[in-house]
Amino acid sequence: MSNAKAVSSSMSSTHTLKLFDGGPFCDLTLYRSTVGAHQYVLLTRPDLFFTVNKVCQFMHRLTVIHWTAVKRILQYLKETPHHGLKFNPQISPNLQAFSNADWVGCPDDRRSTSGYLIYFGSNLISWTSWKQHIVVAHSSMEAEYRALANSTAKHI
Repeated sequence: MSNAKAVSSSMSSTHTLKLFDGGPFCDLTLYRSTVGAHQYVLLTRPDLFFTVNKVCQFMHRLTVIHWTAVKRILQYLKETPHHGLKFNPQISPNLQAFSNADWVGCPDDRRSTSGYLIYFGSNLISWTSWKQHIVVAHSSMEAEYRALANSTAKHI
């Protein structure tokens, strides 16, 4: 991948990853070890959290399309070596939380994905994303409310 073309985004915005896309990918060890290495990058690169989480969802049924998505993450890392967490001293401590959800965003199981970011001043101190446990939220508002309730409950 050292000679690969660098890209400006970690995931294609025109193609959604699905469980049964493409032909099977045979090198399970290569896929799993590469995705496992990406998990360590997440400690300082929250911009990759969603994308790495997405490719981890296909560990049990790998396809060539999923491997292409993993390689795109490597290309993005090549383009953005200067990105990462930066901590600044704070004059006034201000705690802010942001949450979001996509209503029935997964085409395979129709579950919503939720996530949140917690800032202390301008410093990002906690973040996560997860699939909501309820099979289908009745509306986008319900999915957003669940994301907000979950992020609040985890940090109070």
